[in-house]
Amino acid sequence: MSTRRLGVTTLGMALVGVVLAHLGPDETALRAALAHPQRVADTAGPDTVVLAWAAALAWVVWAWGGLGLGLTAASAIPGLLGSVARTLLRGLLPAGARRAAAVALGLGLGLGLTTPAFASAESVPVSAPDWPGAEPAEPAPDWPAPTDGDHVVVRGDCLWDIAAAHLGAAPDSPPTAAGIAEAVGAWWTANRSVIGPDPDLLLPGQVLHPPGRD
Repeated sequence: MSTRRLGVTTLGMALVGVVLAHLGPDETALRAALAHPQRVADTAGPDTVVLAWAAALAWVVWAWGGLGLGLTAASAIPGLLGSVARTLLRGLLPAGARRAAAVALGLGLGLGLTTPAFASAESVPVSAPDWPGAEPAEPAPDWPAPTDGDHVVVRGDCLWDIAAAHLGAAPDSPPTAAGIAEAVGAWWTANRSVIGPDPDLLLPGQVLHPPGRD
């Protein structure tokens, strides 16, 4: 984890909190507007109530983001604490937000993965059959059955979580952020034929083999 990025992100969250505290209503006005909106609307106007609710929503989003960043930083800690943080993080943030938080904290998600070269569209001519009637349904993906050690993708999975869980299964070597980042690239390379060119696009039901298996 990058200490510089952690400091910059923490400073940014603190500045956002200061701006919210400066621009929004004070605590007393906020509590009054949330507890008795009709009374406040009658005395101070409906705009005051709307502003209070907007400020409350902004504080909730700010707290949610701060908690997500904190759990993301804690997930890089080896051992039980990091494992618990990763579990809580999966329930708090969607996969895209987890990746964004990891990048913001410098956890190494920017792996510089290169997309494999494919033949251009001109080199693979495709002609559509001139058949009448409805087009046949596309067959289901022919993914192999899982074996011991394989991972079957479920909704919400991402390679970062899969690699972290696989590394965490070895108690003698708790995973680090750098190790997880390297493992993400290895998982994608080993399963490129299943995942395709986009390592962030996993489909439920895909069977991924751990790297290093013959």
